[in-house]
Amino acid sequence: MDPADLREVLIAEGVPVAVVDRASGHEWANGPGDQYAAHQHDYDKVLLCLAGTITFTLPATGRAVALRAGERLDLPAGTLHAASVGPAGVRCHETHLPAGTFSSSRA
Repeated sequence: MDPADLREVLIAEGVPVAVVDRASGHEWANGPGDQYAAHQHDYDKVLLCLAGTITFTLPATGRAVALRAGERLDLPAGTLHAASVGPAGVRCHETHLPAGTFSSSRA
């Protein structure tokens, strides 16, 4: 998947068009081995890996989610997460949706 497809995918998953069209998004990149300490956000976040690799850890569940190019991770608002960038670095696109979008669109 790429960012151009994400809008249609979110709508197909039940996120209202008006919500998707108001969502903010941007790309970011980090070098090999960069780390993000555990943190959380007050919005729902869709992370789409565009190049390289990154592994997210979710302390509440003990789960680790490794993303490669084309893979996605949805983080509901308030989800504590940390991240570790892989050996080739990473480039991601993230979209911010209002808190509760994931739970209401998947009800």
